Amino acid sequence: MSETPAEHGPARPRRRVLKTVALCLTTVLVVVLAVGFVAYRHLDGNITSIPVGGGVLGTDRPTEVVPSDAPHRPQNILLIGSDTRQGQSGHIGGDTPGLSDTTILLHVSADRSRAYGVSLPRDAMVQRPPCRRKDGHGTDPGGLSMFNAAYAVGGAACTVKTVERLTRIRLSHFVVVDFDGFRTMVDALGGVQVCVPTEVNDTTGHISLPAGTYTVKGHRALDYVRVRHDLGTAENGDIGRMKRQQAFLASMTNKAVSAGTLANPYRLYRFLDAATKSVSTDPGLASLKRLTGLVSSVRGIGLDHIGFLTVPFESYAPDPNRLQWAPSADRLWKRIRNDDPVGRRFADDVTTAAGDGAGGSGHGARGGSAKAGAGRGDAGHQDSAAARERAAENGLCA
Repeated sequence: MSETPAEHGPARPRRRVLKTVALCLTTVLVVVLAVGFVAYRHLDGNITSIPVGGGVLGTDRPTEVVPSDAPHRPQNILLIGSDTRQGQSGHIGGDTPGLSDTTILLHVSADRSRAYGVSLPRDAMVQRPPCRRKDGHGTDPGGLSMFNAAYAVGGAACTVKTVERLTRIRLSHFVVVDFDGFRTMVDALGGVQVCVPTEVNDTTGHISLPAGTYTVKGHRALDYVRVRHDLGTAENGDIGRMKRQQAFLASMTNKAVSAGTLANPYRLYRFLDAATKSVSTDPGLASLKRLTGLVSSVRGIGLDHIGFLTVPFESYAPDPNRLQWAPSADRLWKRIRNDDPVGRRFADDVTTAAGDGAGGSGHGARGGSAKAGAGRGDAGHQDSAAARERAAENGLCA
């Protein structure tokens, strides 16, 4: 009987150790959850909402087209890059405050198998509908003007109204990204690789870029996506700039979803913090839950099925410094409106997010004849030559 306590003695220290470990794990879990909650609230609070109620978008908006067998609704999201530069320090290549510097219509298919970002030239002459002035002083009658004047006149709401009127596509949401926030997003990723074919000395926009392939961050990243002069041979600098922006966004998308970002909590949080601070959205998207829900629904789309292209355009006869949408733009909008793939007709212009290095042949795959022409003898060489000519025209590396 006297040996019984001795038999149970060692179990007591073990129980105390297990209790201590359990307490520590519980404490760590509580701390992690608390930090996660605080981080979530912080990121959610970063997002700014832009009200668009009161009939500001009009009563004659396009009807949303939803395939009868679709698992989700297709998403048409207007991305607006604002160059108002409010609250920014220093000079950022050019002085055009109050305009939309970049506009992209992002279409996500209903089956979440593909996504297209279509760039809209800011210098294109379009028929703008009447819009409420963003300064609150009445309604602007609209009429023939440059596309980016819509943002200057009526902000995001007028830009949405203009795009819906021109494309007959019902927009699901809009997102306004300020350029200073865009720079912070690039920095949070550790920079993005670009390829500049020739040295740039743009005295108009006060931008200088060395030739070569290198990683850009900070103001140099902004300079790359904004430069319009002294790079490429296109007569209208806005077209080359759009092509370079597409290349940059494709490379940036690639890096944002890479293991180096997603598996690095610090880098991922910095990127999310920068992203949420830099965006303003319509009320229907203005929460972290809704944004992450949208991202979650498209995370299965492969990088080679995320493409960027430009709306078909042609010269505007009255002014060689301006453009206008080509008649074939209607065919592109019809395919997107009906949630169809863009098709072979527009495939040559598609740059995908599957690749490395913005602005070069290594960045992204290109659809159409250049891709299909490989290994077809003279036809393949002709396609390669055409691809090199397009790259030179747009200030990209071949």
